[in-house]
Amino acid sequence: MKKLLATLGAALFALLPLSACGGENEGGLTKIRLNEVTHSVFYAPMYLADSLGYFEEEGIEIELTNGGGADKVMTAVLSGDADIGFCGPEAAFYVAAGGTSDAPTVFAQLTMRDGSFLVGRNPEPNFKWEDLAGKQILAGRNGGVPAMTFEYILKEHGVKDYTLNFDVAFNNMTAAFIEGTADYCTMFEPVASEVQAAGNGYIVAAVGAASGEVPYTSYIAKRSWLNSHKETVKGFLRAMLKAVKYAEEETPEKIAKGLTGAFPDTSESSLATSVRRYQGIDAWASDMQITEASYQRLLDIIDAAGELTERIPFASIADNTLVKEVFQELT
Repeated sequence: MKKLLATLGAALFALLPLSACGGENEGGLTKIRLNEVTHSVFYAPMYLADSLGYFEEEGIEIELTNGGGADKVMTAVLSGDADIGFCGPEAAFYVAAGGTSDAPTVFAQLTMRDGSFLVGRNPEPNFKWEDLAGKQILAGRNGGVPAMTFEYILKEHGVKDYTLNFDVAFNNMTAAFIEGTADYCTMFEPVASEVQAAGNGYIVAAVGAASGEVPYTSYIAKRSWLNSHKETVKGFLRAMLKAVKYAEEETPEKIAKGLTGAFPDTSESSLATSVRRYQGIDAWASDMQITEASYQRLLDIIDAAGELTERIPFASIADNTLVKEVFQELT
């Protein structure tokens, strides 16, 4: 956390005033610069909102960039390089702990549990978490929620004498595993299914099924930006809530067709498999509202990892006002 605080703290001094979104394109659409933590079918509703035209219906164009880590996403938000950050709410928590007059605020959440799958080197149809004793695992960045959630699960199952390898960057974990590093690796979809299809590993467990409800991935923006762009934010949320409903109710095969543009190198059958896995673990928050109970569970996870310096109040981090209003309009 100290390293993350130092990175984010440096960004605070580089803040530039941001009076508007990314501007308008030639079609008159308002551009929102959105920085995502990674690119995964786990976030299917966000890509569907684009491919199904929901954003366009709201007069919005999304300029999507990949931050490759929550710390980088939050730095982009703080510096004004992104209007909205899409990452774990812990990034906002760490900034609040460091102190800022324009606090990044979680205004909605998309996923409500861990979206990674544990991949091993052999098929293990009877896998138990206790089987990880004495094993080395690639589970994410040290101090990041994926790694902390994974370790929380191991502690809950009484697993000891394991090694979490933090030497490999998050975006390089799969390649490192395929090349022989570690006994297990956590992977998001469609990567996990692709690795299994290629015979380079085998999915043995869904991390989200064991972690319980956690506000895993959220939409975060500076309070000043939210206050000055309420109608744009409401349009963004209307599009997203429609897409979440679509992702929850339609067949994996139909959803996969809407994801091909976001994953041009992945087959429709693999995308459908990935969607089916996420539907199976109830991955998405139907009302996109972050709850205080799940937030407190997240703090418990951070505390168990020895990274919690103080329990920042829920009201200092999250504000469901806009998403609650939009959800009520649509239901």
